[in-house]
Amino acid sequence: MATKDAIKERTKHRIKEPKQYHVIMLNDDFTTMEFVVEVLMDIFHKDEMTAQAIMMQVHKNGKAIVGKYPYDIATTKVGEALARAKAEGFPFRMVTEEEH
Repeated sequence: MATKDAIKERTKHRIKEPKQYHVIMLNDDFTTMEFVVEVLMDIFHKDEMTAQAIMMQVHKNGKAIVGKYPYDIATTKVGEALARAKAEGFPFRMVTEEEH
């Protein structure tokens, strides 16, 4: 059959990107550097060199951005990291902030 007289309808679908949140690691004087690197590698999937660099930035500057994620992923990763720290007896702290 010919579709010569068919009408094509155009629709525009705009997919809204989810808001992004920074995961920020905060320094403390008790959590070991080895634990911080382990968390960065295991939970945030950083390679060892990147994990070491982020850990040193936290140590020197008091905080560092670990990554940028949608809210659900950011809070899940932070919760997992904090639970691991609590189980190990560390006062480790991380927060999420909406990207500006």
